[in-house]
Amino acid sequence: MVVIPGTIQSKLGCSGDWQPDGACTALTFIPEEDIWAGTFTIPAGEYEYKVAINGSWSENYGGAADQDGPNVSLVLSEETTVTFYYDHFTHWVFDSVGDKLVVAPGSFQSELGCPNDKGADGDWAPNCLRSWMQDPDGDGIYVFATNAIPAGDYEVKVAIGGTWDVNYGADGVAGGANIPFTVKENGQQVNFAYNSFDNNLYIGVGEPVEIGRVVSIVIDRSQAHWVSADTIAWNVSTTNTSFALYYAPNAGIEVDGNTLVADGIASIPLTVNPDGLSADVVAKFPHLANFKALTISEADLALVPEILKGQVVVVGMDNNGALTNATSLQIPGVLDDLYTYNGELGVIWDGDVPTIRVWAPTAKYVKFHLFADSNPNTESTVLEMTNDPATGVWSITGDASWKNQYYLYEVQVFSPAVRRIVTNLVTDPYSRSLSMNSTRSQIVDVNDPDLMPEGWLSAPKPPLAAPEDIVVYEVHIRDFSRIDPNVPEEYIGTYKAFTVLDSYGMQHLSALANAGLTHLHLLPSFDIATIDENKANWQTPSFEQLASFPPDSDQQQALINSTRDLDGFNWGYDPYHFDVPEGSYSTNPDGVTRIIEYREMVQAINSIGLRVVVDVVYNHTNASGQSEKSVFDRIVPGYYHRLDENGRVATSTCCQNTATEHNMMEKFMVDSVVYWATAYRVDAFRFDLMGHHMVSNMTKVRAALDALTLEKDGVDGKAIYIYGEGWNFGEVANNARGLHATQINLAGTGIGTFNDRLRDAVRGGSPFSGKQLQGFINGLYTDPNGITPGSERHQRNQILAFADQIRVGLAGNLRDYTFVNYRGNTVTGAQVDYNGQPAGYTLDPQENIVYISKHDNETLWDAIQYKAPLTADIAQRVRMNNLGISIVMFSQGVPFFHAGDDLLRSKSLDRDSYNSGDWFNRLDFTMQTNNFGVGLPPSSRSDWGIIQPLLANPELQVTPEDIMAAHMHFREALQIRFSSPLFRLQTAEDVQARLSFPNTGTNQIPGVIVMELSDVVDELAPIDENFSRIVVIFNADDAEIAFIDSNFAGMGFVLHPVQATSFDAIVRTASYDDATGTFTVPARTTAVFVVPR
Repeated sequence: MVVIPGTIQSKLGCSGDWQPDGACTALTFIPEEDIWAGTFTIPAGEYEYKVAINGSWSENYGGAADQDGPNVSLVLSEETTVTFYYDHFTHWVFDSVGDKLVVAPGSFQSELGCPNDKGADGDWAPNCLRSWMQDPDGDGIYVFATNAIPAGDYEVKVAIGGTWDVNYGADGVAGGANIPFTVKENGQQVNFAYNSFDNNLYIGVGEPVEIGRVVSIVIDRSQAHWVSADTIAWNVSTTNTSFALYYAPNAGIEVDGNTLVADGIASIPLTVNPDGLSADVVAKFPHLANFKALTISEADLALVPEILKGQVVVVGMDNNGALTNATSLQIPGVLDDLYTYNGELGVIWDGDVPTIRVWAPTAKYVKFHLFADSNPNTESTVLEMTNDPATGVWSITGDASWKNQYYLYEVQVFSPAVRRIVTNLVTDPYSRSLSMNSTRSQIVDVNDPDLMPEGWLSAPKPPLAAPEDIVVYEVHIRDFSRIDPNVPEEYIGTYKAFTVLDSYGMQHLSALANAGLTHLHLLPSFDIATIDENKANWQTPSFEQLASFPPDSDQQQALINSTRDLDGFNWGYDPYHFDVPEGSYSTNPDGVTRIIEYREMVQAINSIGLRVVVDVVYNHTNASGQSEKSVFDRIVPGYYHRLDENGRVATSTCCQNTATEHNMMEKFMVDSVVYWATAYRVDAFRFDLMGHHMVSNMTKVRAALDALTLEKDGVDGKAIYIYGEGWNFGEVANNARGLHATQINLAGTGIGTFNDRLRDAVRGGSPFSGKQLQGFINGLYTDPNGITPGSERHQRNQILAFADQIRVGLAGNLRDYTFVNYRGNTVTGAQVDYNGQPAGYTLDPQENIVYISKHDNETLWDAIQYKAPLTADIAQRVRMNNLGISIVMFSQGVPFFHAGDDLLRSKSLDRDSYNSGDWFNRLDFTMQTNNFGVGLPPSSRSDWGIIQPLLANPELQVTPEDIMAAHMHFREALQIRFSSPLFRLQTAEDVQARLSFPNTGTNQIPGVIVMELSDVVDELAPIDENFSRIVVIFNADDAEIAFIDSNFAGMGFVLHPVQATSFDAIVRTASYDDATGTFTVPARTTAVFVVPR
């Protein structure tokens, strides 16, 4: 299945956009041409699309035929019939509007399989795509290669557009002579390359094509970079070439033969700097290090500010003045150099008088539209804004009557996305409040007492002594109350639900807080682009209808898919306005109610002893260019987003990547974090895809928070914790754009990163493969499922290696922590292998976010259903779940749990439920159900063959008693963690001195990890008033084990008091023999033994 998902889909009959399984834009396979094709009539508009394979995002292509590449732009000035082609060999997707169809017709085509009805007996067919020439990288060179032409003599030409109307022969002559070539033997590869700049076709038989100097005139791409006021970087040959910068204040630059033309076009000369780019430029743009440096003369520098307000193109010319190269420019560097601004932006109050400022240095003008209210029919008063040419900031000062009125900016500016001057009516990126569905920004003073709940400024924060005391529970705001019977209907799915203190959800959280939980992580709660805030428009099938189908039916997901973009559910990783609470979670999305209710939510959560974490997504926006929900890019086009080598917005994050390496995007992120910390008294921040930011960005965020004080700002910034996803991938991988905020690079900053090393060892497999591969907790080696590959010896070595990865994680995932590995060697955490990377990478325990489950991928319970042997009954599976919880809870660092980990939460094996509606995401705090077996999952279609029998198996349904057993284990593990500071050590030195691992080396018991924590250490003062020693034994075996170590004999260990009276009768049977130092631990059990003081 091949689909063109994108913003065209809702126009073509799909229920929404970006549906990888949307039948409305499915292509049809054409076997005689070995390509996929589809033709659609699309209304006028500006669109984006990609190609998705087999109905999911797991395999998709965009941009230059790159997997997970950038979206492809499609701009239609009128209703147009558009044909798409997709070649699964090259992964190039072609559209008939934006791409040129180039075919190499000739006397060999019948040998490739061209049908007789095309051309003469299959030859000389300009419309046969068996010899389709493609240009995925957009360099103007179209290529085709084949080894299917038999030995013989042949002729060929180039045809454009699938007809003979435009064709080129020998020497690039239009309608010219056929071009001969000879294949000497069968199987030789024949390479064709067509240079669209001089129309020559080059052929190489059995060898690469040799092309002379390539003329590259691509002004629809931005391949050069204006990196500072006087310097342009371009990856171009400078031999026998002169350079100039062309500019047109009214845009419209086109190529006319050997020159550029446009109304009012002018140029300034550029000189080649033989010293290359400066060290400062290379430090800021390391990916441009080998580019040539072109310099603007000092005499022309005064022209630069005005040049930047129009269209700019850099050109290279040969000695005769003919164009050899031309391209547009990426301008973030020069804007940073000239216009970096450190002042306040958005609405700034001086008493009761507001001033509104917006940074728009490339705008020709910015006007201010003032609206008395949010009514769409209310006309605006249009006012002039004043430009500060030194900073690029436009401002206007109002009066007291403006308070709570609404506004928009009218910005006239050149947009590289459409290569023309546009006039945009756009909201403020620094918006603090919005009308419903974000149509207008609102002028509000968040310090107004009317916007504060009673006691807001004086309400105390729950105590927190150190980051290592943190335990996080991650919840989605809508999930939290969606099926809670004690929440009033009007509060379901809203901030207000958290103020209902006697609801099942709040009572649940309160119980966890009393046991030791410290932080509640809220999935994105800023203004979300993909949820309609007008609840009257929501559409979704009823729970009663969905419940009528069998547990393994495909009908539930089919019904949900039909309304998936029309309901009120989305995870929310689609930022629209970063500093405004999402309106769909408010009882009134129009205006300031969302501000008040968000604060009420924070206050209520704090009141039960929990601090609040917000999930922030500064790495991308929902839209860019001239798209309707593009904000940044319609004010300063081409600045805020990270661009690829052709000037297209990179989309490796999923969406429109931002570029916090640019000064003003970095400023925005820092300003935004400080705003949430002060205006909403947020206690911690989780950064989505943090590895796409720079280390310098993150340390500036840390410094800005550290500067906040109770006396000055009403919050203690040093108590605000930062953590995030430090993954290393995409266009920024391996520090390609600078020192990025990845796991390894953040060591020593105190910023936490999610630990995938322990996660994969505990669960088995990875989120991206091996769903049925077993890990430490679910039977690897000790209870094989018959699917995990490898002999008994191989699986034994694997579980021993996994145990070492887990030991590193238990020890704070410290880079330098030393212990004896399973081979008997003394190693550091960094020397333990994780897929060719160091397992240990932190320098402080607080940098270790320990987790085995979060909103992404399958829940812990669902992963166990994939991996556990079929012989394991529900009771054994619950113990697997509990064993995983224990490993996370007793690790040094910051334990992190997905809401429902303690309730055996299932999403019916849905691995990516971001848009799967309430049905698959239900969270039952009444503890009656866990949501397993509610239908085949929408996002895991490729695994339905595995999933269906699991969902249909009644033996895999849990009871309320099973859920209670898991919940009580979770609470007891929290209590144990907080019973001793030895579980919460605060330095690497303390971890090395106080934590050790018996049962290591070559003779260890497989499937058993023994961890000792000691408060009896030479030269270290005791820190635990209750226990002098603790031994934790994680037994993953399906049988009871006895661990004997004579060093523990006579120490007087007893089962931890919490476990001695545990809800779990099995753990109460764990025992210790003082005479021999023998610990006996039941199957699939974590037992904690202590020496009381």
